[in-house]
Amino acid sequence: METDRNFDDLAPKFRRKVYGGLKGEIRLAVLEKDLGEFFPRATAQACDRPLRVLDAGGGYGPFSLGLANRGHLITLCDISSQMLDIAGERFEKEGVGHQLDARHAPILEIASDPEQPFDLILCHAVLGWVAAPEAIIAHLVDLLPAGGILSLTFYNLHGMIYKNLLRTNYKKIITRNYTGYPGSLTPTWPRTPETVMDLLSAHPLDILCHSGIRVFHDYILNLEDQKRTPETVLALELEFSRQMPYRDLGRYQHILARKT
Repeated sequence: METDRNFDDLAPKFRRKVYGGLKGEIRLAVLEKDLGEFFPRATAQACDRPLRVLDAGGGYGPFSLGLANRGHLITLCDISSQMLDIAGERFEKEGVGHQLDARHAPILEIASDPEQPFDLILCHAVLGWVAAPEAIIAHLVDLLPAGGILSLTFYNLHGMIYKNLLRTNYKKIITRNYTGYPGSLTPTWPRTPETVMDLLSAHPLDILCHSGIRVFHDYILNLEDQKRTPETVLALELEFSRQMPYRDLGRYQHILARKT
């Protein structure tokens, strides 16, 4: 039986490898840019009231922590207790621990509150680790009121194939076996943008924005070159994040959608 991935065994590595360094800076910068343009209340330092944000499968809350620092109220759920412990420590250290409601539970067990609905739902880097993405998306859409925003990121199968081609890992391409080595952070079920867009089209959503995350950084095979002029890399990543064909080669994809 296929089961969703729990990161209790890899929490420190996940924190370091996924959101640390320039890779993490690029990821957060693209998310900030997209939300700032299409849902500015989320990134403003002050708005009419705090947003109620669900960070679904949010791990240690690297992006929602920034939202908490802007005064928003965060409900963070995850099946990894170690991730939630890290989140609690980080929120407390930033002085916003009182704005965090951490729940050790799978996404499908989170219920909506008609009196205090979620304004924004984050589901970042989750779909590649769950066996039934359609159920996750359907549940998250149900949790949103009309006008609520879904921010969705996922690991891109196109990017995985392209990176393996560049590395001459032809056997993976021929066998269609992209499974990572034991203990790696390669998602079990990478998704194509087309597949995720089809899943979203089954629901009452307007697509506001579609961006690629790390559209070229990860394809610089020389590690020294990757680290050179990080400010330029970051600026160019933001410039090309929504431009085709670069967008659809991004290692991750970001989609913002509003419930109609």
